[in-house]
This record gives sequence, structure tokens and C-alpha cells, in this order.
Amino acid sequence: MTRLRVAVVALALLGIASSTRVKRQGVSEATEEEAEAFAKALCTNKGPGEWFRLAVTDCRDVIQCTEAGLQALRCPHGLAFDLELQTCDWKANVKNCADKQKIKKAKPLFNTEEPLCQENFLACGDSTCMDRTLFCDGKPDCSDGSDENACDINTDPNSAPPCNPDECRLPDCFCYNNPNEIPHKMQPSSVPQMIMITFDDAINNNNMDLYQQIFDSRFNPNQCSIKATFFVSHKYTNYSAVQEMHRLGHEIAIHSISHNDSESFWSSASYDEWEREMAGARVIAERFANISDNSIIGLRAPYLRVGGNNQFKMMETNTFLYDSTITASLQNPPLWPYTLYYRMPHSCHGNSQNCPTRSFAVWEMVMNEMDRREEPTIQEDLPGCAMVDSCFSSKPTSDQFYQFLTNNFERHYHTNRAPFGLFFHSAFLKNNPEILDALFYWLDETLQNNDDVYFVTMTQVIQWIQDPQPVNQLKNYEPWKEKCNPTGSPFCYGGTNCELSTDELPGETIRLNTCMRCPNEYPWLKDPLGEGYF
Repeated sequence: MTRLRVAVVALALLGIASSTRVKRQGVSEATEEEAEAFAKALCTNKGPGEWFRLAVTDCRDVIQCTEAGLQALRCPHGLAFDLELQTCDWKANVKNCADKQKIKKAKPLFNTEEPLCQENFLACGDSTCMDRTLFCDGKPDCSDGSDENACDINTDPNSAPPCNPDECRLPDCFCYNNPNEIPHKMQPSSVPQMIMITFDDAINNNNMDLYQQIFDSRFNPNQCSIKATFFVSHKYTNYSAVQEMHRLGHEIAIHSISHNDSESFWSSASYDEWEREMAGARVIAERFANISDNSIIGLRAPYLRVGGNNQFKMMETNTFLYDSTITASLQNPPLWPYTLYYRMPHSCHGNSQNCPTRSFAVWEMVMNEMDRREEPTIQEDLPGCAMVDSCFSSKPTSDQFYQFLTNNFERHYHTNRAPFGLFFHSAFLKNNPEILDALFYWLDETLQNNDDVYFVTMTQVIQWIQDPQPVNQLKNYEPWKEKCNPTGSPFCYGGTNCELSTDELPGETIRLNTCMRCPNEYPWLKDPLGEGYF
């Protein structure tokens, strides 16, 4: 009965504020020794930092074992705690509310006093020996599934090797062990400060006027108009507008067909699911935006959820040149893009991210986190942020936003001149006119005051890394002169507004705007051309 009473006390203590310590006070019927014994039993076989439930009555409440005792956490209203992801999530996304703790997975026996297997074989959790190539290949081969349960960058026995600069040479390969390293060991003063503006999600009538305001009549030092990269998701996209942005020299990249709302989907999607989402989205954009120059070679996953080896194997097979999903934590100096032939030069940053562990012929246009501190010289415990709109807990003033841009620009410009990324969702600027004005002011000031700053696409960044030219030779640099200042009229005005449906989205009628002929059905995952059969 004592054990039960202590459990009741522990459950009652879950009503305290989030992240406060569970104190051994008010235990009227149980001794402190009994409470300690109960806590010790409770924490047996729990991983360090692992959150678990004492009861399944409220999916918001979890508890954790620490050196100072038990620590309770209660998710905010509307959220529930996901034991597998070890974080609060929308209640509809959490499927383990009936469980008390994270499912324990069998681990392979890699580190034993004596080898258990012959050369090039490894031991499963039950000591069965299997060919090492079967470990972490995405398919369980051990009877206990342990060959797929230790597969991060530090445990995958077939992981990519650390950077070897003697073997990894440009133009095809670029890796580094020191973040201060610049391609071809150039001096920072000779390197252009490249700025990559990107926008995620649909291009349509809701944001085309915004893009015209930002990019019209602003020019790089080579007198070419400033350029950006658009990661386009399919639903609600106006493909005649995509075609126009491509005509104007901006880069069109892929952001998926469905933009599946489940973040865990992207972390665990199979090779085939990644292929349908990304390669299928490219088929749609090429057909209905009439992009026929094989220039759609980049992608970014929704919610910045990295898809592990499945994502990058798909990219390699389908000739995607680069990914821009992986985030690097805030650091000084920031990181240059790198190829994934060798191991990532930074940790896998983010909550339960699934970073690639193997070697792939893919560039990573790493998303350096930005510094959200108003005064970077003052030590303040604030994490970095990747997407610009995630950098502010409340709406910033125009002065605050201008200073944010300036601080982060200078962190790149005055160190190793790693490409500076400004990653936007259009609504952040569209819904905040004073912030947009601050962006305009900063753009104009930056271009006016610096003859070594260029606003370029992600592909143009890779082109420079592969064939670098010093700042004083960039005005005639051919890769950056393509579509320098396009003239003429759009391919079509307005396009055809096709009203379509598909059996894959029952009950929905969706409009697709295109300068091309309307498809038979709305293009979707199994039928990206909209031909009406799959």
C-alpha cells in the first residue's frame, strides 16, 4: 500500500507548473526513504533525460528522472506529449497517449569485450551475426530488428567517413573540418558576400505583387537584377506565375506535392514516398510551368524535417543537386555549404531530426541559424532560428527588424563570408508592411554601400564554389550573367484557370492555373501529369 500511496502523491504533484521540481514535501503517509525507493524503482531502465508517464489519464503530463529527483512537465492546452518524439505536439498527432513510456528497441552488439562475429559481420541484439552492409539499410534483417535501431551518424557502422580534404576536391567535392575554411582557401576580402533569399510554399496571386516589389529595379554590382530561390509546394500554386518567375531568372526548387501536415511523416518517409513527393512535384512544375531547361535541381522538406538516408538516396537517384533542409546551430563563424560524400561537419541539429549518415553525391545548402539577440555582444541565452518568421516571439518593430538583418549580415561579412541565408514565408512580409519597408531599406542600403555583395540563387552559390572568382572579376562572371535582366512580356497573361478533381482527394475541387493545356484531373502523388489513370 505504501508504494501505491507514494504513486498517488507523485501523480498529485504533476499538477505543479511546467518544468518545476517534484519536491519531497507534504508526504504525510509515506516516509522519505520509501519515496526515494519508489523513485529509484520508477527510474530503473529509463534512459538519461527520458520523459515517461506515471498514468495515462492525461496525455499532457510526463515525468523525468534527474540527479536532483523527479521533474514534471505539463504540455500547454491543446498539446499532448509524444513519447517517441519526446516533445509536446498537437494532440491529433500524438498516437501513444495509451503508453506510459517510449518503446524500448533492441540494440545491436557492436562494442563487446571479444568479437562475436567474423570480419565484415556484426552482431544483432540476440548475438546473431549478419553482414555489416545489412545494418542501417532501412530494412530489418535481425529477428529483433536491432540492425535498424542504432543508425545515427555516430552509430551507423556504414556511415560516411570524416572529411578527407586530400581526396575531396572541388569542383565535385567540398568538405571541411574547420568552419573557418573557405573554398580554395581564399582570403575573405576576395570572396563575395553571397546572400540567398528564399521563399517556401505556393506561388500565386496572393504573393506575386510582393515578389515584384522586392525584386524589380534592384541590381547586383554586376548590374544584373537580384535573384532568389523559390521552394514551391504544389497545392494552390499558380503555374503561370511560376513560369514568369523562372523567366525572370529566379530559381524554382521543390517543396513537395502534398506538404503533408505530419512532421513525423517527413522524418520516416520511405524512398518511394520521397520520390512521389519530390520527383513528382518536379514533373508537375516542369509540365505546367513549362520549365524545360532541367534547372529544377534543389529541394527543401516541409517543416525542415530531414528525411535521413531515404531522402538523400532518392535525391541522388533522381539527380537533385542540392538539399536545403538541414539546419546548423547558431555559431560564429557560420558554415559554408558542403557535399555529403563525407560526414556532415556539424551535429544533427533539431528535435529528433533524421540526418543522413551515408555518403551521397548531393550538396547541402546548410541553413545557418540566425542570431535573434538585439545586441549580439551581450551574452543572452537565446537559441538561434532558421526561418526568419520563427525568429520573433512577437511582432518586431521596423527598427528591430532592420537591426536583426544588419547583425546577422555582419556576422557573415566580417568572418568567413559563408553565404548568408534569409529564409522567408511570404505571409510574414505581406502581413507586416512596416517590416517589409525595413527590408526594402536594408536591401537598398546593402546594395548601395557594398560592391562585394550579391543576391543570388542557391545554384549560383554552388557555381561560384565550384569555379570561384575574386570580387574584382565578378562583373563579367558568366554563370551570374545568365538571365541578367530579362525583358519582354510574360508567356501568357492570367493563364487558364483549370477546375479539377482527383480520386486521390475525394470531394475536393481545386483550381490549377497554367499557360499550358489543362490536364484531365488534378495532378497529385500517383498521377503527377493529371492524365486520369494510375
